Amino acid sequence: MLTHLRDFPLLIFMVSLLGLWLSAQVGVWVRRRLRPIEEEERKDLSTLEAATLGLLGLIIAFSFSMAIGRYDQRKNYEANEANAIGTEYNRTDLLPDPEAGNVRILLNEYLEERVAFYETRNEQDLAQIGAATDRIEQHLWSNIRTAAAKLPTPPVALAAAGMNNVIDDRAYTQAAWWNRIPLAAWDLMISIALLCNFLVGYSAHRSNTHLFIVLPLALSIAFLLISDLDSPRGGIIRVAPQNLVSLSQTLKSK
Repeated sequence: MLTHLRDFPLLIFMVSLLGLWLSAQVGVWVRRRLRPIEEEERKDLSTLEAATLGLLGLIIAFSFSMAIGRYDQRKNYEANEANAIGTEYNRTDLLPDPEAGNVRILLNEYLEERVAFYETRNEQDLAQIGAATDRIEQHLWSNIRTAAAKLPTPPVALAAAGMNNVIDDRAYTQAAWWNRIPLAAWDLMISIALLCNFLVGYSAHRSNTHLFIVLPLALSIAFLLISDLDSPRGGIIRVAPQNLVSLSQTLKSK
């Protein structure tokens, strides 16, 4: 369930807020059913509560660092893709005709599919984009292979190496989009968050207080931000294909 839930940051926020608030209420309920907490026990409980909250803060910090690192990686690969495609487009001048013209046309089509890959959120559209991109890559490589067989010179070899970079960068981008925060890390973070809120409710002096919503709200906002950064296609914070769009506009003007 969490595998699909982490692609909906707003839903994670609402579920977390409710679940964490309920865990505090469970803590209150358990304390009511037991004997009153003595002063010495309350000191030990405060120490335990502080240690658990500190551990939770550390895990959230590490998770946020992982999410922002993966987001930056996706942004960098988008720029690398644009650079590789632009460089290969310029190197088409090294190819003989008619392969040079064919590769230029195919690179423009390839560029449109790469922009669509970053912008779409629909899984069916994504599958179609992937199939179209695979087909264009085959045609590109076929033209490069034909040109290399027709004119086996160092300049043509340089164009072939550039095409290899274009294809490799797409694979690196896909790997970066698959690279998410492990589910085990989410499970650990949520479990400790539930325990912390349980301890807050259990150690509270009063049973009915609006302060029980403060910690769940803060943690839910943190989970919202982490899941938003970690989800390539969900939420608000996404990698925009700025470099690819700029390159597309530049190539169309030539």
